[in-house]
Amino acid sequence: MSNKSKIINSIILLVILILGYFSFVFPNQKTNQTVTVGLMSANKEDDAIWQEVAKTAKEKYHVTLTFKRFTDYSQPNKALENGDVDINSFQHNAFLDAYNDKNKSDLKAVGDTYIAPIHIYSKTYKNVSEYQNGDTIVVPNDASNESRALFVLKNAGLIELSAGSGLKTTKDITSNPKNLKIKEIAADQTARTLGDAKGVVVNGNFATAASLSDKDAIYTEPLNKDAKLWVNIFAARAKDQHKKEIQAVVKSYQTDAVKKIIEKQYGNAEEPAWDKNFN
Repeated sequence: MSNKSKIINSIILLVILILGYFSFVFPNQKTNQTVTVGLMSANKEDDAIWQEVAKTAKEKYHVTLTFKRFTDYSQPNKALENGDVDINSFQHNAFLDAYNDKNKSDLKAVGDTYIAPIHIYSKTYKNVSEYQNGDTIVVPNDASNESRALFVLKNAGLIELSAGSGLKTTKDITSNPKNLKIKEIAADQTARTLGDAKGVVVNGNFATAASLSDKDAIYTEPLNKDAKLWVNIFAARAKDQHKKEIQAVVKSYQTDAVKKIIEKQYGNAEEPAWDKNFN
């Protein structure tokens, strides 16, 4: 071998050794990636959560989060399909299922976030066992929230529903021993009927707007298999669901630090869902 060849081989070997050294000493140095997250318009409580998520994503996974906020619930999934956002976090499983069915879409749930248990409120009774024959209970009239309310009434022992965990309507009531009258109205109007009906099932955001807390409730939605449909989630496009940067966003949310912030900001109104067993 000529001296020239030896010099070239030595240089190649030296380069390989240097690259190997830096790969060993700095294994976590990665090219930073940016992920756009679709959210609904924020409040200060949510801002505290997402600030922590962004910090963890940046420091631990080298992923920079940017946020695109929406004012209408019909927008974030369309934006996800169109590629305007890479992942979104605003909906529960039932909402995503309904969206996919209606739009022939294939968006995927890629991680749980939280659940906001809903409640039965009453100004007449202190316990669901006190309901009388023919009493009226108000529930939301949209498909998802009505079904959720009916499952709450079922778990409270007031009615029975047909088998299966899919969305239910009043037609799925198989037993109603107290002949309760189930009145369906718009979800944002339910709290206003509290003085008239014997019971009202109110979603968390509308209960908060009406200054109703879990302490005012006579029954709280249990976190069992019936509640799984209403766990809030991250959603992504099917082709992206296993990408490292997408999973990094999920992991950055599912931390003890975020759990503490949720508990601090929302108390019992919201509960971290990723470590719950909905059985």
